Amino acid sequence: MRLGTRIFIAYFLIFAVCFYYPFDLIARDLRTRYVEGIEDPLVDQANILAGIVGMEMERNRFSAEDLHTAFEHVYGRSLPARIYDLVKTQVDIRVYMTDLSGKITFDSTNRWNTGADYSAWRDVRLTLQGKYGARATRLNPKDPATVVLHVAAPIIVNGQTTGVLTVAKPTTNVNSFLKTARPRIIKIGAVALSATIFLSLIVSYVITRPIRRLTQYALDVREGKRVQLPELGRSELRGLGAAFEMMREALEGRKYVERYVQTLTHEIKAPLSAIRGAAELMEEEMSPDVRARFLSNIRTETNRIQRLVDRMLRLSELENKKFLDRVEFVPFSVLIRTAVEEKEPLLSQKQLQVQIGTEDDVRVPGDSFLLHQAASNLIQNAIDFSPAHGRIDLTIQADAKALSFTVEDEGPGIPEYAREKVFDKFFSLQRPDTGKKSTGLGLNLVKEVAALHHGDIRLENREGKGLRATLRLPV
Repeated sequence: MRLGTRIFIAYFLIFAVCFYYPFDLIARDLRTRYVEGIEDPLVDQANILAGIVGMEMERNRFSAEDLHTAFEHVYGRSLPARIYDLVKTQVDIRVYMTDLSGKITFDSTNRWNTGADYSAWRDVRLTLQGKYGARATRLNPKDPATVVLHVAAPIIVNGQTTGVLTVAKPTTNVNSFLKTARPRIIKIGAVALSATIFLSLIVSYVITRPIRRLTQYALDVREGKRVQLPELGRSELRGLGAAFEMMREALEGRKYVERYVQTLTHEIKAPLSAIRGAAELMEEEMSPDVRARFLSNIRTETNRIQRLVDRMLRLSELENKKFLDRVEFVPFSVLIRTAVEEKEPLLSQKQLQVQIGTEDDVRVPGDSFLLHQAASNLIQNAIDFSPAHGRIDLTIQADAKALSFTVEDEGPGIPEYAREKVFDKFFSLQRPDTGKKSTGLGLNLVKEVAALHHGDIRLENREGKGLRATLRLPV
């Protein structure tokens, strides 16, 4: 399982657990909270009514019959009362009174209930004991929605408790409130859950993005690409990335030195052997012509070593560059014409015709010196492999994304065995004219310059005869 998926699941589970408990608690306790909201005003109502009844009894003006008549009028009223989403149409409060023995002396909903013994009910019993009397009783024992809440208060006459007055109210309206509130709670929960999933995805993405960048960086380094250490933020990953970079530089530096020492030793061995052999022979007696020929060989091999060292120094500098030190918009057509002018002596010597096809004012961002070196190497290769009196075509084309510089010659092309090796260091093919090889660093240098400019170089044999080299650079 991917790290991002694990982080997402972990955050999701944490949020789910943290949200589930409070939402479950609210859902389970919602009915209790509504009932508490009903009980509070019932306490006030019971005590107010008990106080009024007590005052009427002290004045000997209390009449149970009159109270029955008043409640009958109240119960008969139509109440178009809208309480938010609830429409209340009638009074549903019940009031009953008991004497000190707990027997009913008045019942607002049932005249014939007078004399019933309520002394065992909590509301009556506890109130007569001087305590808070209240009870919740189901009309249907199997249906919790039929609960009726009873709250009692003592009837005091001349400072003495003479009975109990109870106010009862069904909790059926609570079901309506819950029916309205629960979908809202579920909706809020769904929104919170969606936000949790979204935020978990964001957190997972933010945390794993530097890791993905570092992974891609490692893969690019393995493939030999010239890449910079990506931005990894300010977390511990930044230190890990820096450690990766230092490790890469150390390993590459060690391999680089080993590889260059081996290749340089191998390439210099042959000319050094020739120089040493010529020097030893020159110690013997020989004619001036032979001595001159040996001296010429020594100079030739010395120059070869010098060119090899110079090319390797330049190439090593390029390989160690991660990015261009200086970037300017280079007029590429001017650069090509300059490179051709520098090769004019060689072109004249082999009587080669050069045809330049270019678009005016074509400019590319890059280092003019390096681009000149790359173009010059491609043109030099075309000259070396072209037959006398041949033709070299140079073409510059550009579109919205890239510039293509193409060099076409009429030489022998690339043999099949050399297709995968032409860009390797020190690999070189024999020149048709002289049978000699070059340093084998020219095309490798072109490849490095192209990579530094985020471009590429391709070689392909033309139909019939000749080679086509295409340097592609982004614009």
